[in-house]
Amino acid sequence: MNRIILLPLTLLIVFGAFAGELAKGSKLYQEHCASCHGVDRAGTVAPPLLPLFLKKIPEKKLIKIIKNGLPATQMPAFPNLSESDIKEIIAYIKTPSKIVWSDEKISNSIQIKKNYKKKLPVKNIKNIVAVVERGHQKVWIMEETEILDKFNFRNVHGGLKFSPSGWKIYVPSRDGWVGRYDIDKGGFFGKVRACVYLRNISLDRTGRYILVSCWLPKSIVILDAENFRPVKFINQEGLISAVYELYSQNKAVFTFRDKPLIGFLDTKNFSINYKKIKEPYEDFFIDPFERYIVGTSRKGTLLTVYDIKSGEEIFSYPIEGMPHLASATYWYKDGKFLFATPHIGKPYITVWQMYNWKFIKKINIKGNGFFVRTHPTTPYLWTDNGRDRVILVDKNDYSVRSIETIKGKRV
Repeated sequence: MNRIILLPLTLLIVFGAFAGELAKGSKLYQEHCASCHGVDRAGTVAPPLLPLFLKKIPEKKLIKIIKNGLPATQMPAFPNLSESDIKEIIAYIKTPSKIVWSDEKISNSIQIKKNYKKKLPVKNIKNIVAVVERGHQKVWIMEETEILDKFNFRNVHGGLKFSPSGWKIYVPSRDGWVGRYDIDKGGFFGKVRACVYLRNISLDRTGRYILVSCWLPKSIVILDAENFRPVKFINQEGLISAVYELYSQNKAVFTFRDKPLIGFLDTKNFSINYKKIKEPYEDFFIDPFERYIVGTSRKGTLLTVYDIKSGEEIFSYPIEGMPHLASATYWYKDGKFLFATPHIGKPYITVWQMYNWKFIKKINIKGNGFFVRTHPTTPYLWTDNGRDRVILVDKNDYSVRSIETIKGKRV
């Protein structure tokens, strides 16, 4: 009987001590961190401090960051905090936090800056490229090899999107901000915070609405692309993989990482029609003719093709290493459409034939690449390999060439 009583008492002591540490960590956080990272840790002028953002950062690195600061992001150092104090702050910021989000919060976050300088000397809008500068929180506006302008934007994540005219660029950040650069005005228009943790953005086919997929809170947020005002906030029960528009109809498509469903969003009335599939699609793309969804499931061990018209899965193939399908590329050769995709954590890319759907080839690139790209006028695919090399793959015979860039610098 004594042992039965002792166990709960021991647990109470342990949990009581842990709760005491969290209370101290909370107090230290509110004193030193809340002014920049928010009282609810959802972020204000600095990023959110929540488990989703911190789970991959080792405690030693977090201690160093808090102690020494991050001059590049203007985060101050806290040399007067003891290591014990810092560990209590870290324990606190790694606990879940209830985030309350609303249309009102989105509206209150709108920052219209209109930092217009001068009209950019654009020769052909179709040649404009937006480049994200790694590590410097900047986006370049380029035409061919010329940099026309640069602007600051923190934590870019999920892919930039151009308006249908090409004259406006929408930029998402991991911590929920969506910004817009107006090429026709020569400057940064402003930004809005759609959510706390963002997956990606898309535009409807008219360019009138911004579609934002979010993990925190789990939702699809519809914004007016002109003034950033929230149009509709649609709660979801799962973790959205991504949302992509259909150019041929007034619809957008999204899938879930943790639910075997495909969502079809009507971009006129914002109703959603859900279709069941066999397994969740953790990553996917839509084919160029918008008839098929190519997805990866079973935690990246199966590539599957879903026919949008029939509502059936028509092809599946076992694979190793999750394809990064959002980074895939397609091309047309000898009457056939093909696509190539990198595989997360694997030293190869794979090539597939579309429409009669079959696996073609695995190509060793001797490193973990992230993107594959091509162009109709080049005979090559090009990809990174997670190191200091660009890999060229001949689209005719799949032979490989390696080009060294800056030694020791990751491409």
